[in-house]
Amino acid sequence: MQEFDLIREYFTWSSDQSSVVLGVGDDGAICSVEPGYGLVTSIDTLIAGVHFPESTGATDIAYKALAVNLSDMAAMGALPKYFTLALTLPEMDPSWLQNFSQSLKQLSEQFGVSLIGGDTTRGSLSITISIIGWIEHSEALRRSGAKIGDGIYVSNTIGDAAFSLWQLQNNDIPDSDCFAKLNRPMPQVELGRSLRGVASACIDISDGLVQDLSHILKASQVGARVEAEQIPLTKVLTDHVTKQSDWSLVLNGGDDYELCFTVPEKNQEMLGDISKRCDVKITQIGVICESGVLEIVGAKNIGKSYQHF
Repeated sequence: MQEFDLIREYFTWSSDQSSVVLGVGDDGAICSVEPGYGLVTSIDTLIAGVHFPESTGATDIAYKALAVNLSDMAAMGALPKYFTLALTLPEMDPSWLQNFSQSLKQLSEQFGVSLIGGDTTRGSLSITISIIGWIEHSEALRRSGAKIGDGIYVSNTIGDAAFSLWQLQNNDIPDSDCFAKLNRPMPQVELGRSLRGVASACIDISDGLVQDLSHILKASQVGARVEAEQIPLTKVLTDHVTKQSDWSLVLNGGDDYELCFTVPEKNQEMLGDISKRCDVKITQIGVICESGVLEIVGAKNIGKSYQHF
């Protein structure tokens, strides 16, 4: 099968978005933007053996490749609209491609995003997705708005994906719920949209809570005090931390794709309604301060955050 046959067979989907003027099949895509909106773009690459185990199935790879990009949209408070796909394959495997494309299509339909173009080539397995969203002018969530006295919050639980990967690397049978978090993180797009005008700063947790919160602190030129015992954990991870006296997976494991955000005191009463409406647990883990550093209270063996190089 030739490249263009592969694209037509597996990646030519119709879009019901009126803003997609021209999608897959031409030299470029054409999209329109409604008045009052700006464009938000992001891009992520996943490489086999680096970002996911070589044994990961095609359906999980496709899901995660799009999910991590959707998570970037969530962190900006943006409405995801379109994406492009660059797929590098070691071989042309129809069964793998069918599973990959169907999983990608299902998640794209769940979040209302349209595939509008891409590229394929031969090489070691890697997936690059570039995503485009809309954001109302002046409403984007940024890293740079945190102020002294703001509360620091996270969505759901932290460290599950890293714990699952740790289990796999130690030849243990991974906890099923944590394994699902590793392969199929749920992008918090609705939460991100709901935090517009409420949160002062926001980021998604991809490289670890410490590193990603530090990005907010640096951009906002502030410090923070985080209470380790306030960080929401599943029971299995609580047991691990207690037994091993090791907080590294929680604080620096990464791959959570939950949101970490700061909220001024005057807006904090809104979080209860947002939590219910989005069906997302929201937990305060600390407070922004003027120290200029990140202080983690009550944690031992913190370890180091994920570094790409």
